[in-house]
Amino acid sequence: MGPVETATEIRPFQLDIPKEALEDLRRRIEATRLPSKELVGDRSQGVQLATIEELATYWATEYDWRKAEARLNALPQFTTEIDGVDIHFIHVKSPNEHALPLIMTHGWPGSVIELLETIGPLTDPTAHGGQAEDAFHLVLPSIPGYAFSGEPVEVGWELGRTARAWAELMDRLGYTRYVAQGGDVGAGISDAMGRQAPDGLIGIHTNLLVPALGGTMPTETDEERAAAAQIATFRQSGNGYFVEMATRPQTIGYALLDSPVALAAWMLDHDTDSYYKISHAFVDGEPVGNLTRDHILDNITAYWLTGTGASAARSYWEAYGPDAPAAGREPLPPSPIPVGFTTFPGEIWRTPRSWAEKAYPNLNYFNEVDRGGHFAAWEEPELFSEELRAAFASVR
Repeated sequence: MGPVETATEIRPFQLDIPKEALEDLRRRIEATRLPSKELVGDRSQGVQLATIEELATYWATEYDWRKAEARLNALPQFTTEIDGVDIHFIHVKSPNEHALPLIMTHGWPGSVIELLETIGPLTDPTAHGGQAEDAFHLVLPSIPGYAFSGEPVEVGWELGRTARAWAELMDRLGYTRYVAQGGDVGAGISDAMGRQAPDGLIGIHTNLLVPALGGTMPTETDEERAAAAQIATFRQSGNGYFVEMATRPQTIGYALLDSPVALAAWMLDHDTDSYYKISHAFVDGEPVGNLTRDHILDNITAYWLTGTGASAARSYWEAYGPDAPAAGREPLPPSPIPVGFTTFPGEIWRTPRSWAEKAYPNLNYFNEVDRGGHFAAWEEPELFSEELRAAFASVR
């Protein structure tokens, strides 16, 4: 008899997508019925036809998923069941045995793929211009319902529950002292971790100020008024995806599971800065930073092949939906542990230091950098890694 599997067992994970699934994907792309061209010269009606045509052509004729699969399989990947859901994660230990453990969480419409370029700079900083003592042992989990993790089969998987699952994961890995980072949905999870302050968590860092979406922020300075105006613009004309997923994720899910091009368009229509950068990569062949055609399609293809477009959308219903169990709950208290924040110029809004200080009384690091946007870790992995080394320097 083989060993008895326990509920807390950590199992190695490898991807092996059947050839038939890739052939089906190509057939579906080629059979897509496209709408007529938008009637405006910008993205105000949504993802532009020229962008989708270029993306679909490249996806069907040149893109090779097997390269992404091999890249993922070259990394130490695992799954473990936590609270009834199989959690996928990448776990890369630093050559420096005294490295600080870091759990870093992706967002939507991302996945662990958006964080892969940071693995080298964070785990082996001496190879990237840093110091050995700045190294991290890196844990990159897939949020439940996103790509390689299992889908929740019951309601209640809001940000706080995922945050508790991450604390359990770090405990299973034997880490008794660690830090957490996140952007987008990952920022919400890391924010919740900071407020819950599980044993062993000594600091968090985010690059999206989650509390600004739910609370009133000061508008006394020009910088504060500019940030408030950017949030107002987002709420008026930029958050269609947010409203749909927070209120009717199942409805959009039918398109996301049936049409790869619908999935791609839905995932591209996130924020203005990253949309135009991705569009330039496909239409003009001019990627910005690491937002290349192949990397963008690696991420979209991961959602397609795992059939997780709808389950990822449901995470917005859980976190932000008025009908979710989490709606109406008392907010968690401020984080009692140190908090770091970096604002990137292409983000949905540029967070002023005063807002970060209001949101986090324990703010111990704040920096505004000169490049990068919503997908900062993806677009500018070296700069992003430098920020994390600086943000966590004081808690090591």
